Amino acid sequence: MSRRSDYLRPVDFKHGLVDLSHGAGGRAMAQLIEELFLAEFDNEYLRQANDQAKLAELKGRVVMATDSHVVSPLFFPGGDIGCLSVHGTLNDVAMCGARPVALSAGFILEEGFALADLRRIVRSMAQAAREAGVPIVTGDTKVVERGKGDGVFITTTGIGVVPEGVEISGDRARPGDAILVSGYLGDHGMAILSLRENLQFATSIVSDTAALHELVAAMLAAVPGIGVLRDPTRGGLATTLNEIARQSGVGMVLEERALPVREEVAAACELLGLDPLYVANEGKLVAICSAADAQALLAAMRAHPLGRDAAIVGQVIEDSQHFVQMETAFGGRRVVDWLTGEQLPRIC
Repeated sequence: MSRRSDYLRPVDFKHGLVDLSHGAGGRAMAQLIEELFLAEFDNEYLRQANDQAKLAELKGRVVMATDSHVVSPLFFPGGDIGCLSVHGTLNDVAMCGARPVALSAGFILEEGFALADLRRIVRSMAQAAREAGVPIVTGDTKVVERGKGDGVFITTTGIGVVPEGVEISGDRARPGDAILVSGYLGDHGMAILSLRENLQFATSIVSDTAALHELVAAMLAAVPGIGVLRDPTRGGLATTLNEIARQSGVGMVLEERALPVREEVAAACELLGLDPLYVANEGKLVAICSAADAQALLAAMRAHPLGRDAAIVGQVIEDSQHFVQMETAFGGRRVVDWLTGEQLPRIC
């Protein structure tokens, strides 16, 4: 049979495996791109078949964020590496108040990876991008030899535009400000670890992975003067607040009783000797605003499906040491320090 007829045979997404030819720049690679990536990500930019995407003129301050995703396992309750790679970058763009407009995606595939799993991941990415209203406009695929990868790694880059008058940055927290979170903490990290450790609970723990830019838009419509937004991913809420405290030159005090943590997440953390404050989230955000605006912001967050469990969890204080502290349920106070080491590897 000729090479041309081999090329015309559809990719075997049911039983086939990734091989080195899928990243070699030849017919096999072109066929994989056409039958998988172009078919699933279909949009006007990809149909141009260029090595870049020519976007419409963007008016305003343009922001860009990039993120690499190496989660293990690739599929977990509530999501997979595909939707996670879309949500994670959209959220990084949104945390300065920007409206995301386009994404790029780069894939590192390991020889021998199942094409059925690759198609499942790409379809998940496509669905996440469509639901977010943000197209994947360009990308790249490389294949490494068996044993030199871990199935699939995905790097996504996002571009967005910041609306006029919005000034959000990690250095804008001020003493007296309120600290809010958009919902339950630790769901994503514990969903993955529970799957790894085969932990069983009366209620399953599901990842919170989600795109937050529409929630952010609703928050800004209610309180345009939000000072800080951040998504508490790796290192969880504790690490995120320590980063912000150092950027802004302030301290923070959390109220333990106010922190929203599901009972099953708290139980899993206790069983494994973990602190939910350090567990990753992929569909939650931290907001810091003036105390006068806190109730209005809280109401706007709770009115949105992704913020219905929002809570005010603490306040910003003056502190030359930039400590994050917590008022415990027993009336004491402890320091919530930076994460030491890595308590949950490969979660985002």
